[in-house]
Amino acid sequence: MMLSLEQRLDKIEEVIKKPSFRQNKGLGNEVGYYIFDYPAEQELVVRERIEYIRQKNEEAIDGFRIVVFDLYDIIISILKAKGYLEKCFEFEKARGFDRITKAVGNTLRLTSADSLIVNHIRERTPANSVVFITGIGKCYPLLRSHTVLNNLHQVIDSVPVVMFYPGEYDGQELVLFGEIKDDNYYRAFKLVD
Repeated sequence: MMLSLEQRLDKIEEVIKKPSFRQNKGLGNEVGYYIFDYPAEQELVVRERIEYIRQKNEEAIDGFRIVVFDLYDIIISILKAKGYLEKCFEFEKARGFDRITKAVGNTLRLTSADSLIVNHIRERTPANSVVFITGIGKCYPLLRSHTVLNNLHQVIDSVPVVMFYPGEYDGQELVLFGEIKDDNYYRAFKLVD
């Protein structure tokens, strides 16, 4: 029997409360990277539920925090901090979308070991937390999920990471919005079927 989205979201709350999940037990001591896939048209439902889980957990006494990172918000904040956001708008008008995508990717060092997005997440991830990554759909095609996952694997190795993905994940391949296939293999577990 296939679970509804609401049932799957309920199950996430159950799973992340388990100490074995937060301590990555049963995964061969490998850091837990998980993907929660959902229909893209349910984005607002998922966003609301993530915020509910985060707020509910703020007052929890079981010793862990939910830390939510929206990749789109991180990109905008980095560009603003560098004074590049308005310049990006002008650059896109003059040179086109493909050129600005490449320029922003270079500015953020998306594919390098010292990616500004990955550093942002690493620097703001406390011990005893569960990281939720959101905003994948809002960032396409500027940022690809495999780039973030691959780079995070290198620097976050003590807390579980859950990527909320607006598309489909079959345990190996991701298909964004149910249409755009990402030709990369992932070492991530599907969180809830």
